[in-house]
Amino acid sequence: MLLRFTKMHGLGNDFMVIDLISQHAHIQPKHAKAWGDRHTGIGFDQLLLVEAPSDPEVDFRYRIFNSDGSEVEQCGNGARCFARFVLDKRLTVKKRIRVETKGGIIELNVRPDGQVTVNMGAPRLAPAQVPFQADDEALSYLVELDGQSIELAALSMGNPHAVLRVDDVRTAPVHELGPKLEHHPRFPQRVNVGFLQVLDRHHAKLRVWERGAGETQACGTGACAAAVAAIRQGWMDSPVQIELPGGKLSIEWAGPGQPVMMTGPAVRVYEGQVRL
Repeated sequence: MLLRFTKMHGLGNDFMVIDLISQHAHIQPKHAKAWGDRHTGIGFDQLLLVEAPSDPEVDFRYRIFNSDGSEVEQCGNGARCFARFVLDKRLTVKKRIRVETKGGIIELNVRPDGQVTVNMGAPRLAPAQVPFQADDEALSYLVELDGQSIELAALSMGNPHAVLRVDDVRTAPVHELGPKLEHHPRFPQRVNVGFLQVLDRHHAKLRVWERGAGETQACGTGACAAAVAAIRQGWMDSPVQIELPGGKLSIEWAGPGQPVMMTGPAVRVYEGQVRL
């Protein structure tokens, strides 16, 4: 059978989006892995599936697969593309959309200028909620790796994140430390790793090694996690503008227990069909 799909991106973090409401198919991890290959498939960082919700209080269910076939809990850039997609496909007329994800319920708000604001919910700071192996909650932790101690923040934005402060993102050891920290035994479900360069109280640069995808042009949840870590440790003040290789995101956070609000663009690239 042929499935219709849309290729989209949020700041260069790219997605294949499939509507499983008006068309029906059983998508498996092997499909995501095959389609995600940039040489023999369509090529993407994540596959996004639009499904009917299991909760009558929300509008849609949103599932996310990495290009390696692994299913993940949350994707902030994907959430913005999700909102743009369901409006463009006339699956809803709402501009404020509630969506069920594996990491919890999120709220999407499509603004008149086309930008999308996502209520990502409150960050989870307790180590067990990340999950991260530590005796007590702290602003930062020391992790032993290859004979050195690495200081990082650990938190969850519906998916696990580690945030390291660096002097310059251009020379940060993203491809050396990223995969090693992703698979570090203190992160039992692996982890996304952000390398943060603070420019001033409201501006920073970030590169992210994404769990199951490698370094991407942008990571919405990574930008949220980096902003939370920087605000908690007194390096920055809300609102924060995070500059990623693919572009800029605006992040607002009022403190523990409060939701993180992320605003940025979502772009449709092309429509296509793929054989299942």
